[in-house]
Amino acid sequence: MKDFLEKRDKGQLLIQRSRRLKENLLRQMQLSISQDGYVHYGDKVMLVNPDHPETEADLFLGGNLSLCVTPDEVKAHLSDELEVPCGLSLAQVTVPIGRNTFIVLSPDREAAGQVLRYGQNFCLGITGGFEDKMLYLSSDHRTLLKSSKRSWLQEVYLTDEVSYLSCWQATFPDPQLRLEYEGFPVPANAKILINHCHTNRGLVAHRGLFLRTYFGKEVEVAAHTYLDSHRVEKPKNHWMLVTGNPREERSIMLDQPKPRAEEPQAPEQAASPGEQ
Repeated sequence: MKDFLEKRDKGQLLIQRSRRLKENLLRQMQLSISQDGYVHYGDKVMLVNPDHPETEADLFLGGNLSLCVTPDEVKAHLSDELEVPCGLSLAQVTVPIGRNTFIVLSPDREAAGQVLRYGQNFCLGITGGFEDKMLYLSSDHRTLLKSSKRSWLQEVYLTDEVSYLSCWQATFPDPQLRLEYEGFPVPANAKILINHCHTNRGLVAHRGLFLRTYFGKEVEVAAHTYLDSHRVEKPKNHWMLVTGNPREERSIMLDQPKPRAEEPQAPEQAASPGEQ
């Protein structure tokens, strides 16, 4: 009993550790607000796979899906820290919190504040709601012992080491205009492709492959490029770097209502006086 009370006072009970981890991962965060409509090094963003009709699976997770930190379910109950390497998943979370707020970083750390451009290397770091921790989105070639859990494709994970395995590039989604857009600024809240520099595989959302996680049922994220019959990347490879909404605190640009399309004129109004 004395040992129990001592651990409780020091916050070392397993339930206390698990609660601290959950509080950090679910902590409310503030995304960066883009003043010029582009993404910059140092911006806090959410990685969102935009909603699209899934035709390759009967059962799938719909809506806008954000990339989230997903600690191992067993280890999450035993520790108040994120293990390394740490897993990832996609969830219907459109509120910026600790587990889905990423920071766009330059590999050389000397380009803070500069505009991110198509074809430039960048890293995606995440703190998970912690003050003194930074993990980096990484990937590597699949092996017999290392691959994604459901699709057995190239795994995507978080690590605390910055290397070429944690470098990514933004690519314009239309292959016919891809070369023309090379070097242009990457727009915020617009569809892009995110390719891994080392393996040249695209970040992909597997909406039909469900995972049991610490936070419930979510779906798998991996690194693989899916092409249609026209050699164009499929919507599951499309992503948006979502920024904050300047009109409302703790809101994102996806929450911004779309402008109403202009109503077409009635035929009798569009006709000229001479034709009436």
